Formats: sequence, structure tokens, C-alpha cells
Amino acid sequence: MKRIAILTAGGDTPALNATIHGAVTRANQLKIEIFGIIKGFNGVLNPNLPHVHLNPLFQEIPEIDPAKGGTLIGSSRDYVDASETAKLDLVAAQLRRLGIEGLICIGGDGTLNGLQPLAERLPVVLAPKTIDNDLGLNYPNEPDEFVRATEPGKSGFIYKKTTARAEFELGQMVNYATPGYATAVFVSASGVERIRTTAESHRRIAIIEVMGRHSGYIALGSAYGRPDLILIPEHPLDLESLVQKVKHLYDLQKNVVIVCGEGIVDEMGRELGAEQNTTDPAGNKILTGASEALRAKLIQMIGDRYFQLYRRGDSAKEAIFTRKVGHTQRGGRPILFDRFYAAELGAKAVDLLKDGYNNCVSVLQWTEKKGFYVDHFDANRLRDRWGLIHARKMHPALYDAKRMWPSKVGIEYLQAIFTDAIGNDDMEHMRQTLFAPGNLSLPYHSINTDIHKRIRYLETAAPRTML
Repeated sequence: MKRIAILTAGGDTPALNATIHGAVTRANQLKIEIFGIIKGFNGVLNPNLPHVHLNPLFQEIPEIDPAKGGTLIGSSRDYVDASETAKLDLVAAQLRRLGIEGLICIGGDGTLNGLQPLAERLPVVLAPKTIDNDLGLNYPNEPDEFVRATEPGKSGFIYKKTTARAEFELGQMVNYATPGYATAVFVSASGVERIRTTAESHRRIAIIEVMGRHSGYIALGSAYGRPDLILIPEHPLDLESLVQKVKHLYDLQKNVVIVCGEGIVDEMGRELGAEQNTTDPAGNKILTGASEALRAKLIQMIGDRYFQLYRRGDSAKEAIFTRKVGHTQRGGRPILFDRFYAAELGAKAVDLLKDGYNNCVSVLQWTEKKGFYVDHFDANRLRDRWGLIHARKMHPALYDAKRMWPSKVGIEYLQAIFTDAIGNDDMEHMRQTLFAPGNLSLPYHSINTDIHKRIRYLETAAPRTML
């Protein structure tokens, strides 16, 4: 294999450039040319196929910085529709015109679903990324446990899991942690620490919403910020129990900090954050706010009189506030764990193509004996019997629903990732750069400005647009 391409798809994470760096470094060692496709699947669907040569003369271009968040080649939420065979044939033909013999996609479960039809036309592998940590399996046979059914009055199918047939063990997880997750937890836990001081000072109840539509991993990891209670999407909310715990803690310490995942559900399994009818390009419903919905319920159930008796406010509305960590979880400099293993997974993806693999995923594995190591997994084994890939939900063994806190196993899971997750250079970078004098006098210089000068196109009759 002499020439491959790489693209980044879906939402951004802090570790994308590190994955690209790892892939380019390995391609240089193997004397393989590597081209970056601009704006993910949007780029491969563009008849001009905008691209950047990432290693001319087998030298990494200077714009590749593994310590910089985001992606220098851009991303989009466009996806490949398996039913549009003519369009897919055209995509494959365009890649062949560029001399591409294999493609690396950096993405999550949505990207992996879109990868399948392309893998029928040329070798394609996935390097995983997602801050939600929901790409992988709790154990290898987990897809076999899904069943599907219809709902009265609705078209299509719903998919549910049956009772697990396998004992859960941390060492059996497929893709233990995805690049981007560790940095997202670092940001979220730091945010929890900072919100705590406001709640403490003003005798408030704070509800902090973190990302994780169907997966509670970021909420679980936010335990490092030492909130009082953690609510995850995988476990239906017991409001009566929550209110009792909140009152007990408020009586004791005059403040409470709650972390909730954005997709938490009520006792009926309905998402607490009201959903709009619109969807994003990947088809996901847009959530409007679990924290606000939870705040409204606590205001109603605790009531104004409770806070008035304490002389800590005129109303529950005044005493209970919300904050969203938001997109800061997606951005900025990746911490050491993400930088290192993202690069390893990018390099492994290059090796998979070189060794003749197709429709395959590079994965990060962990066992107590070996620690972390990079391996590969057949993408088809992530699919259920109907060919769908489901976002990995956090296994119940990681969460203590009664305490609303990580279980003993959950703590072991987190410690494996975060014990040495931050490097000395992470702290030194902050010390040297955040308050650098040049930040006040020089405008921000976007990587897009430099990369735009490197973009090349296939020669087609189609008009080019700004990228």
C-alpha cells in the first residue's frame, strides 16, 4: 500500500489532531503517502474531493500539532447513506483517481455505521474518538443481546437489550476508553470544583449538566470533582430518593452539588430534557436541557418554605441553580492520556490497512496484568443481528444507584484511566501560555488559515466553494 487517506467525522474532540499525528508518523516510517480529506464525509461526497498532503517527502507538515484540540482537516456531521449506491460508487472512484488505496476514518459509532458501505468498495478502518466513551462493548457478545420490537401507532422498530448472559469484567471490555474522554472528564471535574465554591458560599443547590446523551461515563468521571450526587442516563431517576438525599445533605453542609448527564431519564424511561422535533444531521434528537428540567422538579418538590425556614433565600427558585459545562468538554488541549493513546490508535489504523484489514477498528484494551495496549476488532462484531451499531451504555456494575455514586468497580475503572492521565507538560503548558503577554497584543491565528493554502482538488467541472 503506497497511498492512503484520513478524515475526521462527527463532533470534535480534543484528541483528533493527536490521532492524525500518530497516523502520519507511522505512515512516514512505512513510506506511505497520507492525504487528509477536508471536512470529513462532506469532503468525500464533494466532487472536487478537497484534500491536503499531510506528509510530502514523508515529512509531517508543521501544522500537525498533537497537543492542539480540534482537527486541522475539519469535520462535519454529514454521513454516508448506504442506499445511495451511485453516490458511493462515485466516492470510491474519486478516491481511486487520487490514488487512494485505503481510508482511515476517525469517529464514533455514527462514523462506523457510515463506514460500512464504503468498506465494500475499498479498504476502510476506524480510529475511535468520542468524548462520550460510547464506542465499544462491555463484553464481546453484547450485540447478541439486542432484540427489536414495534410500538403501537409508530413506524419502525425499537431496540432493547435482554438480560446479560455474561459476567462483567473490566478486562473484557472492547475499547476500554476512547480518545477525548479523559480530557472531557478533566474539564468537567474541574468545573464541578469551581461551582462548588459558589454553592458553598451562597448556600445553594447546584445542578451541573455534562455531556453524554445515552452514556453516563463523563458524569461518572466527574466524581473526581467531588460532587455530592451523580445522575446517569442509564439508570431511571428516583425523584423521591433524590429529594431525600438533597435535603439530608443541605441540612448537613448548607450546599449540594449534583452532576447529571444530559440524557437522564425519569421512572418511565423518558428523557428529562424536553426534546425538540428537529434533529441534527446525524438524526439525533436535540435535547433542550436535563438540568433545567431537574431544577423545575426540585423546586416543585422541595418548595419555597424549606429555604425560607433556613433564611437562605425567599424561594426554591433562588436557591437552586444550574450550569452546563457544555462544549468546553469538546475542546482545548488534550491531556497526556488522550494525546498518547490517540496517537497509538492512529498508528494502529495505518498498520491495519498495511496488513490488509478492512472494516476494522483499532481499539484500546486494558487488563490488570498488561495495563493498556492497542489491538484491533472486527467492526461487524460490534453490530447486532440486524446490522446496527448501538452506542455503548455504561454497565450497571460501574454505578451504585442507591448512593448515586461510582461503585467499587466503577472506581477501579476510573483509576485505571486517570491515575497518571495528566503529564507534567500539561501543567507547564498552562503556566507558560495562558497568560503569555503575546495573548494581549496578537490576534488569534487559526489553523484553518494555514491549511487552506495547502488544499488541493480533483480536476472536475463542478464549481468549487469555500471550505
